[in-house]
Amino acid sequence: MAESNFVDYVKIYCRSGKGGAGSAHFRREKYIPRGGPDGGDGGRGGHIYLRANRNYWTLLHLKFERHILATSGEGGSSKRSTGKDGEDRIIEVPCGTVAFDAETGEYLCDVTTDGQQVMLLRGGRGGRGNIHFKTATNQAPRYAQPGEPCQERMVVLQLKLLADVGLVGFPNAGKSTLLSVVSAAKPKIANYPFTTLEPNLGIVKYRDNRSFVMADIPGIIEGASEGKGLGLRFLRHIERNSLLLFMIPADADDIRKEYDILRNELEQYNPGLADKNKVLAITKSDLLDDELMEALAEELPAGIPHLFISSVTGAGIAELKDLLWNELNRETFHDAEQIVHRDMDMRFVPVEDDEEDWDIPAAEEEDDTDYLDSDEEEEDDQYPDFQ
Repeated sequence: MAESNFVDYVKIYCRSGKGGAGSAHFRREKYIPRGGPDGGDGGRGGHIYLRANRNYWTLLHLKFERHILATSGEGGSSKRSTGKDGEDRIIEVPCGTVAFDAETGEYLCDVTTDGQQVMLLRGGRGGRGNIHFKTATNQAPRYAQPGEPCQERMVVLQLKLLADVGLVGFPNAGKSTLLSVVSAAKPKIANYPFTTLEPNLGIVKYRDNRSFVMADIPGIIEGASEGKGLGLRFLRHIERNSLLLFMIPADADDIRKEYDILRNELEQYNPGLADKNKVLAITKSDLLDDELMEALAEELPAGIPHLFISSVTGAGIAELKDLLWNELNRETFHDAEQIVHRDMDMRFVPVEDDEEDWDIPAAEEEDDTDYLDSDEEEEDDQYPDFQ
C-alpha cells in the first residue's frame, strides 16, 4: 500500500551559522613602520526563519530534508574589512504550521498567514576586530573577539489545518459522506470504522459566489485526548477551525451522551475549544419520521443550533449551509487565530528514528589564527566578551 502524501508532522535538525572571528591585523606598508591596528569585524552567522507559504498544503517536502543548516560568517581581514555574513535559511511551510522544541515540547512559534516569517534560530554575531580596542594607553591591541557560537536544536513542525468548519463525530457518523455531497472533495467512504485516516478539505459553495472551507477530521473515540484511536493525532487540526459541526447519527443509542463525550474529549485536549461556536447535525435522518424527530429534538442539548439532515436524500443540506454561513458571520464569532498553543505532550510523540541515525553534520571547528596576530602570549583577560 502506497504511503500517504499527507504529512502533518516532521522532526528536523536546525543549526544557525556562527559568527566570524574579528581580525587582529596591523597596517603594514612601506615607510609606515607603525601603522597601528586595522583588523576588521567578522560577519554574522546565518539565521533560520520559518515562513508560511500558501502554495504548500503538507510538510512532505521536509520529510526528506532533515538537516537545515545556515552558513557561518567569514572572519574579518585587514584594512578594516568586515567579513561576509552567513547565508540565511528559510523553511517554507504551509499556513497553520506550529513549531515545538523536540526535546522539551516547548511551544516556539506558529505562522498562519501567507508570507508571515518568524526567526526560529538566530545566527551568532561576528567578533569585533582589534581596531575597536585601541585606546590611549593601549595603542597596539593584539587581540580581537571570536565570533559568537551557533545555535542548534531539534524542532518538531506540526500542521494544523486552517478551515472554517470542522466536522466532529464518532467513526461512521457520515462526515465524509457530507463533505462529498456539499463539495467537490472525494474522501474515502466505506462501511467500517476509521475509513478516514487523514484530514480532507473541501470548498463548500454558497449563494452569490460565496464559499467556505470544510474539514473532515478522522473519527474521534472516547479517550482520544489520552492517545486512544486516531483522535490525538488529528485533534490539533480542530484547533484552527472557526466553527465545529458535531455529527451524530440518528440511530445512536443516546445522542445527548455521544455529544457530551465528543465535547469532553475536545475540552480535555485543549480547554480553549470550549469557547468555539458549535452546531449539531443529526445525520441519517432518512431513517426517522416526523414524530421521531420531534421526540429526539426534546432530548438534544440546549443552546446548540441543530438540524436533521440526510446526505443520501439531500434533506436538510440547504438549511445546513444557511445555518453554517450565519454562524460563521455572527458578530460574536470566535476568532480562530486567538487560540492558545500549549506545549507538546511528549508522552504521545510519534515514534522517530534514533538520534544516532540522523547523521547530524559536525559543526565547523573554530579558527583562531586570524584574531590573534602575535608571537607573544596574551593574558586570558585580553579576550573581551561581547558587549
